[in-house]
Formats: sequence, C-alpha cells, structure tokens
Amino acid sequence: MILSCNNIHKTYIDNNVLRGVSFHLNESDKAALIGVNGCGKSTLLKIIMGLEQSDQGEVTCSKFTSIGYLPQNALLDSERNIYDEILSVKEELIQMEKDIDTLQKAMENASSDELDALIHKHTELLRIFEDKGGYIYKSEVRGILLGLGFKEENFSQTVNTLSGGQKTRVALGKLLLNSPDLIILDEPTNHLDMSSISWLENYLLNYKNTVFIVSHDRYFLDKIVNKVIEIEAGTATSYSGNYSDYAVKKEMLRNMAMKAYLKQQSKIEHQEAVIEKLRSFNREKSIKRAESRVKALDKLEKIDKPVELNDEMRIALFPRIESGKDVLQVKDLSKAYSSNTLFSNVNFEIKRGDHVSIIGDNGTGKTTLLKILNGLETADSGEFRLGSKVTIGYYDQEHHVLNDNKTIFEEISDEYPSLTNTEIRNVLAAFLFTGEDVLKKISSLSGGEKGRVSLAKLMLSEANFLILDEPTNHLDITSKEILENALNNYEGTLLYVSHDRYFINRTADRILELKQQGFTEYLGDYDYYLEKRDDLSPSLVQDTVEVPKETVNKLDWKAQKELQAALRKLQNRQNDIESKIEKLEAEQAKLNEELANPVNSSNSAKLNELTSKLNDNEETLLLLMEEWEEVSKEYEEMSK
Repeated sequence: MILSCNNIHKTYIDNNVLRGVSFHLNESDKAALIGVNGCGKSTLLKIIMGLEQSDQGEVTCSKFTSIGYLPQNALLDSERNIYDEILSVKEELIQMEKDIDTLQKAMENASSDELDALIHKHTELLRIFEDKGGYIYKSEVRGILLGLGFKEENFSQTVNTLSGGQKTRVALGKLLLNSPDLIILDEPTNHLDMSSISWLENYLLNYKNTVFIVSHDRYFLDKIVNKVIEIEAGTATSYSGNYSDYAVKKEMLRNMAMKAYLKQQSKIEHQEAVIEKLRSFNREKSIKRAESRVKALDKLEKIDKPVELNDEMRIALFPRIESGKDVLQVKDLSKAYSSNTLFSNVNFEIKRGDHVSIIGDNGTGKTTLLKILNGLETADSGEFRLGSKVTIGYYDQEHHVLNDNKTIFEEISDEYPSLTNTEIRNVLAAFLFTGEDVLKKISSLSGGEKGRVSLAKLMLSEANFLILDEPTNHLDITSKEILENALNNYEGTLLYVSHDRYFINRTADRILELKQQGFTEYLGDYDYYLEKRDDLSPSLVQDTVEVPKETVNKLDWKAQKELQAALRKLQNRQNDIESKIEKLEAEQAKLNEELANPVNSSNSAKLNELTSKLNDNEETLLLLMEEWEEVSKEYEEMSK
C-alpha cells in the first residue's frame, strides 16, 4: 500500500463535503477519482497533499514515498524558457555532469599517486549517473515537450509569456520528468489536444509507479485506470476495473439498491395492511398477532432510499421546424492570420439528420471555422451556403454569446420575451438554477455554470441545426451523459467540435479531421476513425455461442407471467377469505342482537341454539383468520 485515506471529513460552514471518505492505493495502481462537480474531489487531493486540513481522519503514505501533484491550473512563475524550466527537474544530473567533467580534467593533470583515487571516484560517479538516466534525460525532456504539444520553436519561449493552459502543460512536463512514486493529477487533459492526450495515455499506461487521476475524460480513464474511486454523498466507494467497468457495476448496484428499497417498502406497506386488518377483526388473538407484527416491524432494519440524482440537469432538444435535406455546403474555405495559415480549401457538405464531429490538433482553426459559419468571423476565401429553412443554434465554448452584465434570468428573458417568469424559472431549474441563483450576474459564474446557461438558451432556441464548440467542457460525467442522450434523441442536424473522444463515440456518425490542407472525412465514430487513420488490421474475434436475446426474453416473460398468475391466485384467496370473515361477522352481530332480545330471554331452547351458533361461528372465524394469515405470509414469500 502506498496511500491510505481513513475516515476523512471536511465541512465548509454548513456544507459537509466529505463525510468519512476511506480508500487505499497500492503500488503501481492506476486509479481514478470521480464524482459530480462540487462533490469534493479537488478538496480531497488538497488534503492528501497537506494543502488543506481535514476536520477528521488521517492520510497515510508509505515511508519515503515521493509525490508529484498537478492542480487544475498550475500557473508557473518563471523567467526561464520552457526547455530550461523542465530541465531544472534534472538539476542533480546536471551537477553530476559538471562533477564528471571536473574529475576528467583533474585526471589529466593528476600525479600517479592521485590518479587511482580520481579514477575510482570518476567510475563510481559515472555508474550513478547512468543508473539515474544521465545519458537519456535530455532526450526525455525533448520527448515530453513534443508529446505535450510544444514544437521545437516553442522551446525557447519564456514561461511567463505563456497562456495559463501552456503553463499547466509545462508543470505537467516537469512532474512527469521527475518520475515520483505517486503522481496525482487534477484534470490533466483540460489543456491538451487529442494527440497530446493520446501521448499522455501511453506515457501513464507504461508508467511503473502509482497514478491517481481526477478526470471527466471517460475515454482517457478507460485507457489507463484499473481502479475507480467514486465520491457520492460525501463517502467513497472503490470499484475494480476501468471507467466502463465502473459504469456497468454502478448501474447494476443502483438498480439492486432501488429494487431492495422498493421491495422492503412494499413489504412494510403489506405488513401495515395486515396489522390494520387483524386489528379490525377485534378479537383477542388477532389483536395479539397484530401487536406481534408491529414489534417485528419496529425491529426491521430499514433500507435507506438510494441517492436519487435529483440534481441532474434536464435537457430536451427539439427542432421547431424541419429543414431542407441539404443543410450546409462549404466550398474552398480558407483562413489565415498574418503568416499563420489555419486551413485552406475546406470543402464538405452536411445533410439533414447528420451528426458530424470536427477534430484536429490545437491551432488548426476548428473554433474559427465554426465562428465563420455563424457569421462571427469572415473567411479569406471560399464560401458556404445554408439550406432551406435552416435555423442555427450556436454553443460557444468561450460563452461570448452571453452578456456578462446581465443576470441569468435577464439573459433568458431578454432573448425570449414571450416566456412568463414562471416558465423562465422552470427552464432554469432544469439546468440547476433555482431561487436566488437566477439573479446571479453572468460575470460571476464558473465555466460550468456559464455552460449550463448556454445549454438552456440552446434548448429554448428550438433550432434544427446545432453548431457546438466543445459542449462538454466544464461538465461533469453525469451532465455529459445527459447531454449525450439529448443529442442522440435530437431529430435535427448536429455539427460540433470536441476533443472528448467518449462523447464523439456516443454522438457522431461522421468525423471530419481538420488539417492545414483541408478535411479528411471518416464515415463512423472515433474508434472507426482511429482504425482507418492508422490502417489497423481488424482484430480477431473469437466465436462465441450465445442464447438469442429473443429466447431469453421469452423465458423471462413466461416466468414472470407464471409468478403474476400465482400472486393473483393468492390475492383472490385472500379476498375470498375476507368476504367469508365479513359474512360471519355480520351473522355474529345478528346472533348477538337475538340473544339480547327480551322475547328470547325466557326461551332456553332458543338461547342454547343461538349460543351454539355463536360458538361455532367464533371457531370458524378463528380458523379463517389463521388461514388468512397463512395466505398473507405465502404472498409475502412469493413476492420476494
């Protein structure tokens, strides 16, 4: 074991973020930490790193463990250039090189008495230098920089002149080069393009030490991790396998927990009905049995209702009108800034109902292309034409379409003045803005919150052609899946830019890879694109024998029908017994009236007859009540 978190608690004012988080990591584990936004993932990483204090619990690392930590925005402050900044990690090797050089010079001028000692020292230092990677560290620096998307001409740039994303990449490069025993990464793919993410996947996959990652990139997690730790409702649950394995197990466990809860609730309701019925019999034995059942019910260990995702975003995308068959035609489109040509001779067509994803490295002009199609930028040459009845809904990753000076409520009401206040609040509530939240200024919102406002506007637009620029940025995994489902059910046309490969696999039926010289088209999802791009031979598929789904479904259906029939039969028996009990109780009431009638008070034969009937009825009633209880018990057992 290399890291252990035991019973970690953390509260901010009245917000219990972490409520007893416990888990451990073993050496060489590749683990993911997941959970919805705001569940405490970054807080937990800070507690592990000692940057924040937990209210309770402890973090334990194995002795002499070195840890490398990359926060979400690792903003370096350095006057060095990119290459030298990363190279600084190898200061020990750089000093060794200097010492080796000094020893070599000393040996050249040493006397015979000094030479043996110098040779021994030189040999030992060379051995240590080699063991620590002294002969390869410069090529490692270059490989890491290129892998993270820096070009040779960028190496001499001063760190302080870089963007926030570039600084984070430099920090990541330093961490990887340092090769600690435990790497902790908070959203490492946020500032990487697809090529760099793919490189990082391979690097971490082959990394010999332990890796602990917070990420919303499901494709990335599928490639790397062998353990998933989920934070939900303040506690942690560990799952073996990658993200897809977790998703299957999570769904299964959630369904099992809900079924167990609902079954117990049904049992409790049934018991309460039985208790009420026994009490209504108003007999000493039935009342005692009712009390016995009440005690058993009180002792029953109640199953808590599983956490329901009531905080999920709710989005439904429907076009108001249907567009023509030809939605977009682009011909010979080109764009450059000064001497930097983004793309040239771009040609493609989009038909109604297409779901098209544009991919490409950073700087190829993907966002610029979308802006041109939305009239926010002009092309240097070429043209594009929208088809008949096409209405565009645009999602801008930088959210420039939002007015920072407006409140969330005003942003919607000004765009859609026909909506009532109640309608606007209902729409915003579907995107998790309730109460006073709707009065927040756009300028005060986080990236994720701005994204939700933009999605709300997109939903209200009822457009038949959606153009989206990185729609999954800042969304947690749950929200991504909700958006995926909405887009898959969308009957209009979709064109989007994304580096989220899992999202592309779920929503795209065509891939357009943008390069400087134009587009390359792939008629499939992201996995199909990878296969064709790398010209991989199809993998061998082992023959398997499976029971046809139709047969399984028929068997399940038949068994279900038989169970339902048996339950109905028991229910009918129960109803029949209840009818007999009611009939006997009515007879008992009449017999008691006759016994109380003064006319019969002097007729001993009549009184004996009435008393005998009462006793017979009482015995029959008790037998019926016992039979009713037995049928009720059988019904309960069969319902389990």
